[in-house]
Amino acid sequence: MGSTGKFQPIEPIPADLLQEPLIWFFAEHYRHRDLCARLLSAMQSVVFDEPALREIYRFLDDDLPLHVIDEEDDLFPLLRRRCEPDDQIGKVLGMLSAEHANDMSEAAAVKQIVATALAEQRGLACYKNAVQVIEPFCFQQKRHIAVENAVVLPIARHRLTVEDLDNLARRLAARRGLNDPFADAS
Repeated sequence: MGSTGKFQPIEPIPADLLQEPLIWFFAEHYRHRDLCARLLSAMQSVVFDEPALREIYRFLDDDLPLHVIDEEDDLFPLLRRRCEPDDQIGKVLGMLSAEHANDMSEAAAVKQIVATALAEQRGLACYKNAVQVIEPFCFQQKRHIAVENAVVLPIARHRLTVEDLDNLARRLAARRGLNDPFADAS
């Protein structure tokens, strides 16, 4: 019924990293990859690991939707305003936005399996549909993150102004209930 004792939560991002919002996004993508690794591992186990399953559920319920909002409400609109037609970012951002909607639907299905496992105190491998739900979700997440890391963030680094990045940092902080990341910097 309990954990194996090896549980480590998904590493939070230090708040001061918000001063570099593009690095913040890269770190957040690392956390998403960590989630996928945990899901793929948990999917193979019949052992009930409550702390691990609770952490997975929490991430899918809190962190993933917040990240989608960060990109859809802040990062992507900034890029649409700042990029040149030659950057050809519109199609990429359109594809990623469509995937965000799909991500939330797939995340809901993963959350349902995790919630059932928590309620029944069973490992994810006890559920027939775990592999069919979790593997495609993780595959899509990893591909999505790869595109953002290889295409979106480098273009953002090139096109966004210092003022854009400062405003982005402030919006990310405010969304998380954190103080202005530049308040103490002089």
